[in-house]
Amino acid sequence: MAAATVSQPPITTTAIPGRNDSSDSSRSSQTSTEKVKLASPLHTSSLPKHRSSQDGRWQVDRSVSPKRWKTFLKAFKHIHNLTPKEVDDFMASYEIYNLDWANEEDMVKAFGPNYQERVGDCLRSYYSVLNHLCSLGDVEKMYIPPLMDKKASVLDNQLLYEESIALDLGLKPGMKVLDLGCGRGRVAAHMTSFSGVHVTGLNIDANQIAQAREWNELCGFDNEFVVHDQNDLPLPFADESFDAFYEIQALSLCKDPAASFKEIYRVLKPGAKFSLLDWVSLPPYNPEDPIHAGLMRRVKPLIGAVGTPTPAGFEKALMDAGFSVTKSDNPSIGGLQAPLIDKVDIYFRSVRRVIHGLVRLRALPPHFKVLIDRLCLDGQAFVQMDNMRLITTTYRIVAEKPSA
Repeated sequence: MAAATVSQPPITTTAIPGRNDSSDSSRSSQTSTEKVKLASPLHTSSLPKHRSSQDGRWQVDRSVSPKRWKTFLKAFKHIHNLTPKEVDDFMASYEIYNLDWANEEDMVKAFGPNYQERVGDCLRSYYSVLNHLCSLGDVEKMYIPPLMDKKASVLDNQLLYEESIALDLGLKPGMKVLDLGCGRGRVAAHMTSFSGVHVTGLNIDANQIAQAREWNELCGFDNEFVVHDQNDLPLPFADESFDAFYEIQALSLCKDPAASFKEIYRVLKPGAKFSLLDWVSLPPYNPEDPIHAGLMRRVKPLIGAVGTPTPAGFEKALMDAGFSVTKSDNPSIGGLQAPLIDKVDIYFRSVRRVIHGLVRLRALPPHFKVLIDRLCLDGQAFVQMDNMRLITTTYRIVAEKPSA
């Protein structure tokens, strides 16, 4: 689908109620002069036309989606049984989001010359708990999707976007696909169910990898899952191993996208396609604006972002690696993800109220309150940044490795 270039609406900068924020460190961001490209609001070439229903709404493949109540109960039990050390390590892991990969001097000052190892340890502590917290709601896959259908749920918007990935990549039965930051393997299972492909998933968190293997085996799939830090290069695969690649909101943790894209280029076969959906700062964001910078300090820990990439930076890194960029846009209707962010935020704040009551009654251990408070912090700042078009976590780029 051709991307349409649109101008940005006027930006309003209203004051935000103060929040406790332990970070006063500065953020850096490349500010692109490019215009933000938005997908057509009808999405007619991104969604599977053969799956429309009689009322004209898109249908999705839910055949391998877990039962929500089962996922909730399993996550609830895991959180209940967390040890004090696991809780403390999770809370301490947020220190990495006070920094940015671009400011290596600050990284070394905070964590020493082997700062990448420390960041890796923090990420493992972070995701080993976060994946269970997210599973209390509709973001078990740990991403809020683009707004593909205003009437659809968060879960169905995820499925719609994942099926659009399959179409963008031209996935066919038997193809071998690499999934970077695969989480619990739910997206991989959907890709296999929808397209008949074999997925190899990569993730830093052994807990999530174990769940991915378990779920895909239950679904009857032979997908593979590997514990590996994406910043530990080279990737553990031979040259030209895969027919396609996708990632969903995993590059916020990537130290060096240029180096990573070169590695992905190496492991893809000639003619293979590449799909990225990730967090970026957009041209209206100004790191010198105190309101913008204050919002960024609050939102980066919420979305788990260490780096601050831009669309132009991603495109250049891909082209330098040898790819040709075929699509670069924001697939959300109107370029705004905020309606879905708000849905998720409202739900978790409701859960928080229930948890607070149960902790007061001593029906739940105190760490439940600590964790849910951290998870719910600054959701409305995220909504505001999206509405101001300062950032998005749903910027899409499709690229292709030249044929031999």
